[in-house]
Amino acid sequence: MASKKDTPGRPQIAEVSPLAAIPGGEFQIRGSGLAKMDRPRVTLGDVPAPIVIGSDNYLIVKVPDGAKGELIVESGDQASRAWTCDIGIQIADSMHPVGNPAVDLFGNAYTTFSGSRGQKTPVSIYKVDLNYTARPFVSDIMNATGLAFDREGMLYVTSRFEGIVYQVTPSGNMSVYVEGMGVATGLAFDADQNLYVGDRSGTVFKISRSRQIYVFATLEPSIAAYHLAFSDDGFLYATGPTTSSYDCVYRISNSGEVEPYYRGLGRPQGLALDAEGRLYVAASLGGRRGVVRFDHDRKPELFLSGQGIVGLAFTPSRALLVTTNNSLFRVDVGIAGRPLV
Repeated sequence: MASKKDTPGRPQIAEVSPLAAIPGGEFQIRGSGLAKMDRPRVTLGDVPAPIVIGSDNYLIVKVPDGAKGELIVESGDQASRAWTCDIGIQIADSMHPVGNPAVDLFGNAYTTFSGSRGQKTPVSIYKVDLNYTARPFVSDIMNATGLAFDREGMLYVTSRFEGIVYQVTPSGNMSVYVEGMGVATGLAFDADQNLYVGDRSGTVFKISRSRQIYVFATLEPSIAAYHLAFSDDGFLYATGPTTSSYDCVYRISNSGEVEPYYRGLGRPQGLALDAEGRLYVAASLGGRRGVVRFDHDRKPELFLSGQGIVGLAFTPSRALLVTTNNSLFRVDVGIAGRPLV
Protein backbone atom coordinates (compact mmCIF):
# COMPACT_ATOMS: atom_id res chain seq x y z
CA MET A 1 0.00 0.00 0.00
CA ALA A 2 1.03 3.62 -0.42
CA SER A 3 2.74 5.60 2.32
CA LYS A 4 0.71 8.14 4.26
CA LYS A 5 3.26 10.86 3.43
CA ASP A 6 3.61 11.99 -0.19
CA THR A 7 5.40 14.93 -1.77
CA PRO A 8 2.97 17.68 -2.89
CA GLY A 9 2.31 17.59 -6.61
CA ARG A 10 3.19 13.97 -7.14
CA PRO A 11 0.51 11.45 -8.24
CA GLN A 12 -1.39 10.04 -5.27
CA ILE A 13 -2.72 6.45 -5.37
CA ALA A 14 -5.67 5.93 -3.03
CA GLU A 15 -6.84 2.50 -4.17
CA VAL A 16 -5.96 -0.24 -6.64
CA SER A 17 -8.49 -2.94 -7.44
CA PRO A 18 -8.88 -5.82 -7.65
CA LEU A 19 -6.38 -7.21 -5.15
CA ALA A 20 -4.71 -9.51 -7.68
CA ALA A 21 -4.33 -10.16 -11.40
CA ILE A 22 -2.63 -12.35 -13.95
CA PRO A 23 -1.09 -11.07 -17.21
CA GLY A 24 -3.89 -9.94 -19.51
CA GLY A 25 -6.00 -8.76 -16.59
CA GLU A 26 -6.61 -5.15 -15.56
CA PHE A 27 -6.07 -2.97 -12.50
CA GLN A 28 -8.28 0.02 -11.71
CA ILE A 29 -6.37 2.86 -10.05
CA ARG A 30 -8.11 5.62 -8.11
CA GLY A 31 -6.39 8.67 -6.70
CA SER A 32 -5.49 12.24 -7.56
CA GLY A 33 -3.00 13.95 -9.83
CA LEU A 34 -2.65 10.76 -11.86
CA ALA A 35 -2.57 12.67 -15.15
CA LYS A 36 -2.02 16.22 -13.90
CA MET A 37 0.73 17.27 -16.30
CA ASP A 38 0.35 15.05 -19.38
CA ARG A 39 -0.44 11.49 -20.35
CA PRO A 40 0.61 9.35 -17.38
CA ARG A 41 2.97 6.39 -17.49
CA VAL A 42 2.29 3.31 -15.38
CA THR A 43 4.79 0.57 -14.64
CA LEU A 44 4.43 -2.77 -12.89
CA GLY A 45 7.93 -3.54 -11.77
CA ASP A 46 10.09 -2.39 -14.66
CA VAL A 47 7.47 -3.19 -17.30
CA PRO A 48 5.22 -0.47 -18.79
CA ALA A 49 1.52 -1.21 -18.30
CA PRO A 50 -0.71 -0.12 -21.23
CA ILE A 51 -3.33 2.42 -20.18
CA VAL A 52 -6.89 1.53 -21.24
CA ILE A 53 -8.63 4.53 -19.64
CA GLY A 54 -6.90 7.59 -18.20
CA SER A 55 -7.95 10.65 -16.25
CA ASP A 56 -6.64 12.73 -13.39
CA ASN A 57 -8.31 10.56 -10.74
CA TYR A 58 -8.96 7.24 -12.44
CA LEU A 59 -6.91 4.86 -14.57
CA ILE A 60 -7.41 1.38 -15.93
CA VAL A 61 -4.23 -0.41 -16.94
CA LYS A 62 -3.65 -3.80 -18.52
CA VAL A 63 -1.23 -6.19 -16.81
CA PRO A 64 1.56 -7.05 -19.28
CA ASP A 65 3.65 -10.20 -19.45
CA GLY A 66 6.60 -10.04 -17.08
CA ALA A 67 4.89 -7.60 -14.72
CA LYS A 68 6.03 -7.48 -11.10
CA GLY A 69 4.08 -6.47 -8.02
CA GLU A 70 5.05 -2.79 -7.53
CA LEU A 71 2.76 -0.37 -9.36
CA ILE A 72 3.97 3.21 -9.94
CA VAL A 73 2.17 6.06 -11.74
CA GLU A 74 4.33 8.77 -13.33
CA SER A 75 2.96 12.12 -14.50
CA GLY A 76 5.39 14.64 -15.89
CA ASP A 77 8.55 14.39 -13.82
CA GLN A 78 6.68 13.23 -10.73
CA ALA A 79 6.08 9.62 -9.64
CA SER A 80 3.78 8.12 -7.07
CA ARG A 81 4.95 5.89 -4.29
CA ALA A 82 4.87 2.19 -5.14
CA TRP A 83 1.65 0.30 -4.52
CA THR A 84 2.09 -3.44 -3.95
CA CYS A 85 -0.14 -5.71 -6.05
CA ASP A 86 -0.42 -9.50 -6.23
CA ILE A 87 0.47 -10.55 -9.78
CA GLY A 88 0.49 -14.15 -10.90
CA ILE A 89 3.41 -15.86 -12.57
CA GLN A 90 2.97 -18.49 -15.24
CA ILE A 91 4.25 -21.85 -14.03
CA ALA A 92 3.08 -24.01 -16.95
CA ASP A 93 1.85 -23.44 -20.47
CA SER A 94 0.78 -25.44 -23.55
CA MET A 95 -1.92 -27.11 -21.45
CA HIS A 96 -5.67 -27.39 -21.98
CA PRO A 97 -7.46 -27.18 -18.62
CA VAL A 98 -11.25 -27.03 -18.59
CA GLY A 99 -11.73 -26.80 -14.82
CA ASN A 100 -9.95 -26.61 -11.49
CA PRO A 101 -6.40 -27.83 -11.06
CA ALA A 102 -5.83 -30.28 -8.21
CA VAL A 103 -3.19 -29.90 -5.49
CA ASP A 104 -1.74 -32.76 -3.44
CA LEU A 105 -0.67 -32.50 0.21
CA PHE A 106 2.90 -31.63 -0.83
CA GLY A 107 1.81 -28.70 -3.01
CA ASN A 108 2.32 -30.36 -6.40
CA ALA A 109 -0.24 -29.21 -8.97
CA TYR A 110 -2.10 -31.36 -11.50
CA THR A 111 -3.85 -30.08 -14.58
CA THR A 112 -5.30 -31.56 -17.75
CA PHE A 113 -4.72 -31.45 -21.44
CA SER A 114 -8.36 -32.08 -22.18
CA GLY A 115 -8.60 -31.57 -25.92
CA SER A 116 -11.73 -31.10 -28.01
CA ARG A 117 -14.50 -33.68 -27.72
CA GLY A 118 -13.31 -37.05 -28.99
CA GLN A 119 -9.70 -35.89 -29.37
CA LYS A 120 -7.11 -38.32 -28.03
CA THR A 121 -4.19 -36.29 -26.69
CA PRO A 122 -0.68 -37.71 -26.04
CA VAL A 123 -0.87 -36.68 -22.35
CA SER A 124 -4.07 -36.45 -20.32
CA ILE A 125 -2.75 -34.99 -17.04
CA TYR A 126 0.44 -33.11 -16.20
CA LYS A 127 2.06 -32.88 -12.78
CA VAL A 128 3.75 -29.56 -12.00
CA ASP A 129 6.20 -29.81 -9.10
CA LEU A 130 7.33 -27.13 -6.65
CA ASN A 131 10.12 -26.12 -9.04
CA TYR A 132 7.46 -25.45 -11.73
CA THR A 133 8.61 -28.39 -13.83
CA ALA A 134 5.72 -29.95 -15.76
CA ARG A 135 5.91 -33.67 -16.48
CA PRO A 136 3.42 -36.09 -18.04
CA PHE A 137 1.56 -37.94 -15.29
CA VAL A 138 -1.32 -39.83 -16.97
CA SER A 139 -2.08 -40.75 -20.57
CA ASP A 140 -4.95 -42.55 -22.34
CA ILE A 141 -7.89 -40.71 -20.75
CA MET A 142 -10.12 -39.30 -23.46
CA ASN A 143 -11.09 -35.70 -22.65
CA ALA A 144 -9.84 -35.61 -19.05
CA THR A 145 -11.94 -32.96 -17.32
CA GLY A 146 -12.46 -32.89 -13.54
CA LEU A 147 -9.78 -33.57 -10.91
CA ALA A 148 -10.01 -34.23 -7.15
CA PHE A 149 -7.94 -35.95 -4.46
CA ASP A 150 -9.32 -38.18 -1.73
CA ARG A 151 -8.01 -38.44 1.81
CA GLU A 152 -5.59 -41.24 0.91
CA GLY A 153 -3.90 -39.23 -1.82
CA MET A 154 -5.60 -40.96 -4.74
CA LEU A 155 -6.45 -38.73 -7.69
CA TYR A 156 -9.85 -39.02 -9.38
CA VAL A 157 -10.38 -37.90 -12.96
CA THR A 158 -13.48 -37.66 -15.12
CA SER A 159 -13.69 -38.36 -18.84
CA ARG A 160 -16.52 -36.32 -20.27
CA PHE A 161 -16.30 -38.36 -23.48
CA GLU A 162 -16.56 -41.80 -21.87
CA GLY A 163 -18.65 -40.96 -18.79
CA ILE A 164 -16.03 -42.68 -16.63
CA VAL A 165 -14.38 -41.67 -13.37
CA TYR A 166 -10.81 -42.97 -13.16
CA GLN A 167 -8.76 -43.50 -10.01
CA VAL A 168 -5.03 -42.75 -10.22
CA THR A 169 -2.37 -43.75 -7.69
CA PRO A 170 0.44 -41.36 -6.65
CA SER A 171 2.73 -43.24 -9.05
CA GLY A 172 0.35 -42.66 -11.97
CA ASN A 173 -1.27 -46.10 -12.25
CA MET A 174 -4.84 -45.75 -13.50
CA SER A 175 -7.98 -47.85 -13.11
CA VAL A 176 -11.72 -47.38 -13.69
CA TYR A 177 -13.53 -46.26 -10.51
CA VAL A 178 -17.13 -45.97 -11.81
CA GLU A 179 -18.81 -45.83 -15.22
CA GLY A 180 -22.07 -44.51 -16.62
CA MET A 181 -21.69 -40.90 -15.42
CA GLY A 182 -23.07 -39.28 -18.59
CA VAL A 183 -21.02 -36.26 -19.66
CA ALA A 184 -18.87 -36.45 -16.53
CA THR A 185 -17.24 -33.16 -15.56
CA GLY A 186 -16.67 -31.68 -12.07
CA LEU A 187 -15.69 -33.66 -8.96
CA ALA A 188 -15.81 -33.03 -5.21
CA PHE A 189 -15.56 -35.09 -1.99
CA ASP A 190 -17.73 -34.48 1.07
CA ALA A 191 -16.55 -34.87 4.67
CA ASP A 192 -17.44 -38.59 4.64
CA GLN A 193 -15.42 -39.11 1.44
CA ASN A 194 -18.44 -39.71 -0.77
CA LEU A 195 -17.59 -38.58 -4.30
CA TYR A 196 -19.88 -36.25 -6.25
CA VAL A 197 -19.79 -36.11 -10.05
CA GLY A 198 -21.39 -33.50 -12.26
CA ASP A 199 -23.02 -34.83 -15.44
CA ARG A 200 -23.43 -31.64 -17.43
CA SER A 201 -26.58 -32.94 -19.09
CA GLY A 202 -28.41 -32.30 -15.81
CA THR A 203 -27.42 -34.59 -12.94
CA VAL A 204 -25.15 -34.53 -9.91
CA PHE A 205 -24.32 -38.10 -8.87
CA LYS A 206 -23.28 -39.22 -5.39
CA ILE A 207 -20.94 -42.21 -5.19
CA SER A 208 -20.39 -43.87 -1.82
CA ARG A 209 -17.05 -45.37 -0.76
CA SER A 210 -18.53 -48.76 -1.63
CA ARG A 211 -19.15 -47.34 -5.13
CA GLN A 212 -22.94 -47.29 -4.88
CA ILE A 213 -24.32 -44.63 -7.21
CA TYR A 214 -27.21 -42.29 -6.40
CA VAL A 215 -28.82 -39.35 -8.18
CA PHE A 216 -28.12 -36.56 -5.69
CA ALA A 217 -29.55 -33.48 -7.46
CA THR A 218 -30.67 -32.20 -10.84
CA LEU A 219 -29.72 -28.88 -12.41
CA GLU A 220 -30.19 -27.02 -15.65
CA PRO A 221 -28.01 -28.57 -18.40
CA SER A 222 -24.71 -26.79 -19.05
CA ILE A 223 -23.06 -25.98 -22.37
CA ALA A 224 -19.62 -26.57 -20.85
CA ALA A 225 -19.34 -28.39 -17.51
CA TYR A 226 -20.54 -28.62 -13.95
CA HIS A 227 -17.96 -27.43 -11.44
CA LEU A 228 -18.33 -28.52 -7.81
CA ALA A 229 -16.93 -27.57 -4.38
CA PHE A 230 -17.95 -28.35 -0.78
CA SER A 231 -18.05 -25.95 2.15
CA ASP A 232 -17.36 -26.85 5.78
CA ASP A 233 -21.07 -26.70 6.60
CA GLY A 234 -21.84 -29.51 4.15
CA PHE A 235 -23.28 -27.51 1.27
CA LEU A 236 -22.24 -28.39 -2.26
CA TYR A 237 -21.71 -25.39 -4.54
CA ALA A 238 -22.13 -25.86 -8.27
CA THR A 239 -21.80 -23.83 -11.43
CA GLY A 240 -22.69 -24.79 -14.97
CA PRO A 241 -22.45 -22.05 -17.60
CA THR A 242 -25.36 -21.76 -20.02
CA THR A 243 -26.03 -19.50 -22.98
CA SER A 244 -27.16 -16.78 -20.54
CA SER A 245 -24.85 -13.92 -19.52
CA TYR A 246 -26.65 -13.84 -16.16
CA ASP A 247 -25.85 -17.28 -14.79
CA CYS A 248 -26.29 -18.76 -11.35
CA VAL A 249 -24.15 -20.26 -8.63
CA TYR A 250 -26.17 -23.02 -6.97
CA ARG A 251 -26.03 -24.30 -3.41
CA ILE A 252 -27.19 -27.85 -2.70
CA SER A 253 -28.04 -29.14 0.78
CA ASN A 254 -26.97 -32.56 2.04
CA SER A 255 -30.46 -33.80 1.19
CA GLY A 256 -30.11 -32.71 -2.45
CA GLU A 257 -32.26 -29.58 -2.28
CA VAL A 258 -31.06 -26.99 -4.82
CA GLU A 259 -31.28 -23.23 -4.27
CA PRO A 260 -29.77 -20.28 -6.15
CA TYR A 261 -26.83 -18.91 -4.12
CA TYR A 262 -26.22 -15.95 -6.44
CA ARG A 263 -27.49 -15.03 -9.89
CA GLY A 264 -25.74 -12.53 -12.12
CA LEU A 265 -22.37 -13.93 -13.17
CA GLY A 266 -21.13 -14.37 -16.72
CA ARG A 267 -20.02 -17.91 -17.58
CA PRO A 268 -19.22 -19.12 -14.04
CA GLN A 269 -16.85 -22.08 -13.97
CA GLY A 270 -14.30 -23.34 -11.40
CA LEU A 271 -14.95 -22.97 -7.67
CA ALA A 272 -12.92 -22.94 -4.45
CA LEU A 273 -13.41 -21.94 -0.82
CA ASP A 274 -10.92 -20.45 1.61
CA ALA A 275 -10.44 -21.42 5.24
CA GLU A 276 -12.84 -18.65 6.33
CA GLY A 277 -15.62 -20.11 4.18
CA ARG A 278 -15.59 -17.47 1.45
CA LEU A 279 -16.48 -18.70 -2.02
CA TYR A 280 -14.35 -17.96 -5.10
CA VAL A 281 -15.69 -18.45 -8.64
CA ALA A 282 -14.02 -18.13 -12.04
CA ALA A 283 -16.51 -15.84 -13.79
CA SER A 284 -17.19 -12.32 -15.00
CA LEU A 285 -18.87 -9.73 -12.81
CA GLY A 286 -20.23 -6.59 -14.40
CA GLY A 287 -18.35 -7.40 -17.58
CA ARG A 288 -15.00 -7.80 -15.81
CA ARG A 289 -13.51 -11.30 -16.09
CA GLY A 290 -11.48 -13.07 -13.44
CA VAL A 291 -12.10 -14.64 -10.04
CA VAL A 292 -15.09 -13.35 -8.08
CA ARG A 293 -15.08 -13.63 -4.28
CA PHE A 294 -18.24 -13.73 -2.15
CA ASP A 295 -18.33 -12.58 1.46
CA HIS A 296 -20.53 -14.26 4.06
CA ASP A 297 -23.44 -12.01 3.05
CA ARG A 298 -23.15 -13.28 -0.56
CA LYS A 299 -21.84 -9.92 -1.73
CA PRO A 300 -19.54 -10.40 -4.75
CA GLU A 301 -16.35 -8.52 -5.61
CA LEU A 302 -13.78 -9.07 -8.32
CA PHE A 303 -10.85 -10.54 -6.40
CA LEU A 304 -8.52 -11.30 -9.31
CA SER A 305 -8.54 -9.99 -12.87
CA GLY A 306 -7.67 -12.14 -15.86
CA GLN A 307 -8.95 -13.49 -19.15
CA GLY A 308 -9.90 -17.06 -20.03
CA ILE A 309 -9.87 -18.32 -16.43
CA VAL A 310 -11.58 -21.69 -16.04
CA GLY A 311 -10.45 -22.96 -12.64
CA LEU A 312 -8.65 -22.29 -9.38
CA ALA A 313 -7.31 -24.02 -6.28
CA PHE A 314 -5.49 -23.00 -3.10
CA THR A 315 -2.12 -24.49 -2.20
CA PRO A 316 -0.74 -25.45 1.24
CA SER A 317 1.59 -22.42 0.99
CA ARG A 318 -1.37 -19.98 0.80
CA ALA A 319 -1.03 -19.32 -2.90
CA LEU A 320 -3.84 -19.46 -5.45
CA LEU A 321 -3.41 -21.54 -8.60
CA VAL A 322 -5.39 -20.29 -11.58
CA THR A 323 -5.95 -22.19 -14.82
CA THR A 324 -6.71 -20.48 -18.10
CA ASN A 325 -7.55 -22.15 -21.40
CA ASN A 326 -3.88 -23.00 -21.94
CA SER A 327 -1.81 -22.11 -18.87
CA LEU A 328 -1.37 -22.47 -15.13
CA PHE A 329 -0.54 -19.44 -12.94
CA ARG A 330 0.49 -19.09 -9.32
CA VAL A 331 -0.57 -15.99 -7.37
CA ASP A 332 0.85 -15.51 -3.86
CA VAL A 333 -2.27 -14.09 -2.24
CA GLY A 334 -1.45 -15.20 1.32
CA ILE A 335 -4.85 -16.84 1.86
CA ALA A 336 -5.36 -20.29 3.33
CA GLY A 337 -7.70 -22.50 1.36
CA ARG A 338 -10.30 -24.86 2.77
CA PRO A 339 -8.70 -28.28 3.26
CA LEU A 340 -10.08 -30.51 0.51
CA VAL A 341 -9.35 -33.87 2.19
